[in-house]
Amino acid sequence: MDLYILRHGKAGQSFNRAEDSDRKLTSEGRSDIRKVARWIRSKKIRFEVIATSPLTRAYETAEIVARTLKEKGRLEVWDELSPGGNQETLFSHVAQYDKDAAIILVGHEPALSGLIGTIITGGDTASLILTKGGMAKIRTYSFDRKPSGDLQWLLTPRQMADMQ
Repeated sequence: MDLYILRHGKAGQSFNRAEDSDRKLTSEGRSDIRKVARWIRSKKIRFEVIATSPLTRAYETAEIVARTLKEKGRLEVWDELSPGGNQETLFSHVAQYDKDAAIILVGHEPALSGLIGTIITGGDTASLILTKGGMAKIRTYSFDRKPSGDLQWLLTPRQMADMQ
C-alpha cells in the first residue's frame, strides 16, 4: 500500500477554541493546495480514498485535491483524523484497504508527524515536521501486528511546485 499524508494548507487565525474547527484556508493556502493537487495529478497518482479530518481547513484541502483529480466521489470524512483523534482507530481504518491501494490522509499537526514517525520507526523516535501543505509518501505500508512502512519522500509545497 502507498500511504500519502497531506497537511492542510494555511488557514486563518482563530481567537478562541470554539472557532478553531471552522477556520478556513486563506487565499494563499488555497493557492498552495491547488499547486500541490496539480503536482499530484502530474505524477498520475490516483487514490482509493481521500480521507480527511472534518475540520474546515482540512476538508477544504481534501476537496481541492479531489476536485483537481476528478475524484470527488472518493472523498471521505474520518473523525480519527481530527486533532486528538485515536491513532489506533486510524490504523485499523487504513488496514481495511487492499495492499495495492493508494490512500491519502489529510489532517493536522502534530498528529501527522507523529503518525509518520510511528509508522517508520515503530515508536515515537522520529522527529520530523510536515509543513502546511506538505506531503509525505510511505511505501509498503502494512498493518500486520503494528503499522510499518518506508518513508519514500517528505516534500514542502514549494518543492512540489519546483518539480513541475
